[in-house]
Amino acid sequence: MSHASVVIVSPALAAANNGNWQTARRWRRLLAGHHRVRIASAWPDGDADGDQVLLALHARRSAASIEAWSRARGPRGLGVVLTGTDLYVDLGRDPVVERSLHAAGRIVVLQPAATDALPAALRDRTQVVLQSCPALPPLPRTAQRLQLAVVGHMREVKRPDLVFTAARLVRDDPAIAWRHAGEADARWAALARAAEAEAPGYRWCGPLAHAAARQLIRESHLLVHPSDAEGGAHVVMEAVRSGTPVLASQVPGNVGMLGADYAGYFPQGDAPALAALVARLRAEQAQGVADGLLGRLQAQCEARAPLFDAAAERTALLRLVQHLQDCP
Repeated sequence: MSHASVVIVSPALAAANNGNWQTARRWRRLLAGHHRVRIASAWPDGDADGDQVLLALHARRSAASIEAWSRARGPRGLGVVLTGTDLYVDLGRDPVVERSLHAAGRIVVLQPAATDALPAALRDRTQVVLQSCPALPPLPRTAQRLQLAVVGHMREVKRPDLVFTAARLVRDDPAIAWRHAGEADARWAALARAAEAEAPGYRWCGPLAHAAARQLIRESHLLVHPSDAEGGAHVVMEAVRSGTPVLASQVPGNVGMLGADYAGYFPQGDAPALAALVARLRAEQAQGVADGLLGRLQAQCEARAPLFDAAAERTALLRLVQHLQDCP
């Protein structure tokens, strides 16, 4: 494989501390031993080193960089990485996303179910790159309460309102604890504070640094992930790699990560179904049920964990870069 100079265009940089930035930083590290790699917020970025490969995160938000590359170089070397918003909100509705997809030499998706959302004509140019994170052991967990972690900046698509509603529905059980981490604008912050007042088990922790968020996941019995649209959520992968099972909305991005037969799904947008799952898990915990739903979820997540290993992600990325160098 010949060495390439790789630019990763991310619409979010370190200050955002979100999924795009985590992906960009990790890909830079995984590729660094094989290629020259830098992260930029846009292309061209003034670095005239004869770039051969551009990996653009987010078909819509990186559209200006994708268009600039396409005009200058055509599809060769251009990889467009799709987010959940690209796939499940904008695809088929936003002509900017359509142009980005058709400009790409390779289209990159972060979980296998995502290919089903693409037009058939684009699938032969699509590659799945499953993301990775270090495996960390779970932290000690009490049997006296069921702790649920919710991790993600509060936005409509992430459905924090489902968490607020579910917490209210099980508020009569003091042994159910919700710990919700993430940034919130004034509207969402007010709603979170209202949920705290009405559901004593719910607490909004505000934004956490990545290491602190990972620690919250490791010390919790479950991660709750109620999103409406996901390309391949970091937080789901981090939970799986921490021995923390997931309760997730049954949307394609989560199914692609956790598998079609996973037992921890609830219907998209269905707060009572989420609350019922939580109540069942707490009841089994209180009764000392050893082979109940929580054990089944743990076993299923343990089986998925090797998929999110760094060596597998590096291999997929190196193959992607080689394809982009070779494509006409």
